[in-house]
Amino acid sequence: MLQKSNIAGEQDEAGNAGAGSSVHATGLISRIGFGVAQLALMAIVLALAFAATFYLVNTKPEVPKKPVFPTVYTVETLMAKQGVHQPEIRVYGEIVAARSVDLRSLVSGQVTAVNPKLKSGGVVDKGEVLLEVDRFNFEGALREAQANAAETEAKIQEANARVELEKSKLASLRDQLQLASNDLSRIEQLRSRGTATEKQVEDRKLILSQREQAVEQSEITLTVENARIEQLRATMLRLDWKIEQSKRDLENTRLTAPFRATVSSSSVEIGKLVNANDVVVSMYQGDSLEARFVLTDERFGRLQADRTGVAGREVEVVWNVGGIDYSYSGVVDRIGAEITSASGGVELFAIVNAGEGPVQLRPGAFVEITLPDRTFEGHFRIPEASLYEGNRVYVAVDGALQERLVEVAAHDGEDVLIAAGLEDGDEVLVTRISEIGPGLKVQTEDQAARSGTRDGG
Repeated sequence: MLQKSNIAGEQDEAGNAGAGSSVHATGLISRIGFGVAQLALMAIVLALAFAATFYLVNTKPEVPKKPVFPTVYTVETLMAKQGVHQPEIRVYGEIVAARSVDLRSLVSGQVTAVNPKLKSGGVVDKGEVLLEVDRFNFEGALREAQANAAETEAKIQEANARVELEKSKLASLRDQLQLASNDLSRIEQLRSRGTATEKQVEDRKLILSQREQAVEQSEITLTVENARIEQLRATMLRLDWKIEQSKRDLENTRLTAPFRATVSSSSVEIGKLVNANDVVVSMYQGDSLEARFVLTDERFGRLQADRTGVAGREVEVVWNVGGIDYSYSGVVDRIGAEITSASGGVELFAIVNAGEGPVQLRPGAFVEITLPDRTFEGHFRIPEASLYEGNRVYVAVDGALQERLVEVAAHDGEDVLIAAGLEDGDEVLVTRISEIGPGLKVQTEDQAARSGTRDGG
């Protein structure tokens, strides 16, 4: 009984399991079918939407297009007109002293006095004593030279006296020689007549020979004395030069200003030892200043070719001090000796009237220099803003731009001078346009006001 019950239980459990599997399979099939139905529905909706969109596009009424008007730029123009123009050249330069000097001590010694103006910026007059060197040694040298000269002069006078004495002695000896010669002639005549002996003749000859030797000795002595006098005179010349040198050295113990000048620097004080040729003071002539500047070869060539030339051309010099411009007039004085290779131009010097302004110019000042350029006849003046790519301008002709190639002769501030490429009456474009080109439509302010249109209208 018990075994049957187990068998029956097992059969019931197997039946229940089979029934559960059947129910699970049925649910899975139902879910799959529902998903397929959803996909189908979405496909139908998309198809209907596409069809509706296609229908609406194909059945859309045509809208008339708005007409496209070309862009017209409102610009500013300038009427070209030939004329005579003289632009200005503006360059920068430096103020330099036209006359400057480094004064050196001409003697050696101790400085005993210094001018109180002898400091940077001090102004001294011509001939004013700047410093003094101890004079003691130089006064002694002068006295010694003068004493030696006096001594030599006395020796010369003594020698001249001996010469005069010797001349007198020589004259007496010559007279005695003449007497001896006459006596010999007379005794020889007596000897020829037999009234005189041979010994008397020989004695007269001996006397004549002695007289001749005495004359010769006197002449030699006179020559020696004259030579000695010449030596003393040569010594006197050297002593005279020594006296002049001593006087000059004594004068040079005082160093004076060679002209009215402004002191640049000084390196002396009382008690300082200085050597000859030491630089003690540097100064420049304050009322004689020059502006040094450089012109390019092109600008210099234009001025050189002008009928007025370069030298003598007036200039204006402007010195900016503390934000204030001080103006001075001047004139080109000369052209530099060499071409300045560093700047690639020609150096010029202009004399400046430094005393005109309320502020005294100083060497080293950085200044702006303006001078007239050459005269350009038959040229056009237009703003530099009208120039494109260096040699192109545009003119307005019947509301459109035309390109012109021009030849630029010179620049004048914000303008340029045109030598060729334009004609009188051309309406030159002044307004800068980035998309510039031939054929671009333009109108002036007046034209735009009359038509009521602006850019892009």
